[in-house]
Amino acid sequence: MKILVDMNLPPRWTPFLLDHGHDATHWSAEGDMRASDSELLRWAREKGYVVLTHDLDFGLLLSMTQEAGPSVVQVRTQDVTPEAIGSVVLAALAKHADSLAEGALLSIQGQTARVRVLPIRGSGRNEPR
Repeated sequence: MKILVDMNLPPRWTPFLLDHGHDATHWSAEGDMRASDSELLRWAREKGYVVLTHDLDFGLLLSMTQEAGPSVVQVRTQDVTPEAIGSVVLAALAKHADSLAEGALLSIQGQTARVRVLPIRGSGRNEPR
């Protein structure tokens, strides 16, 4: 899986993900560190990357724009280092790989992962899996 690590996560996520078989890069190696979330999403969509972030704004942006991609993985925890949550993130990526390939918002909190298929539209149609 191609993963773009957002600026709000430590760059050491890149070697961690690479060591576990993912094609990963940190945004600081790809674009302007001050770029907007919309610009980062556009880049990821055009290049076929899943965004790994600690920023809850990405879910809001996907909902507002009703885009079908890129997929976004949000980690919702205090300690966002690979040492603390790497195994949980890897397990969620493996379990939800098909959904992420199709376009999804994956939120990881503790040991729980919740998936919403993209595009996100109002309630009813798009229930979590």
